[in-house]
Amino acid sequence: MQSRLVQVLAAHGIPQREICRALAIDPKTLRLHYRRELDIGAAKLESALVDHLLRIARGRDGTAFRAIKFILKARFGWSEFAPRPAG
Repeated sequence: MQSRLVQVLAAHGIPQREICRALAIDPKTLRLHYRRELDIGAAKLESALVDHLLRIARGRDGTAFRAIKFILKARFGWSEFAPRPAG
């Protein structure tokens, strides 16, 4: 039961210190016993955020343009200031 709770809280972006408070355990104990749940929750949160960002990027306004630039920079290391590749 607590394993599922840790995963759900992590997937909703709840900080580890708050999860510790909810479970009445130390942060070291949380990471020791619930590492997998924390990782899965973080991956689910990242996936949901990327999905939302991609939906925004499908638009045709300035917000979509900024979302696309952010995705290119964050996920692919793109920089508008870097020289273009040769070829």
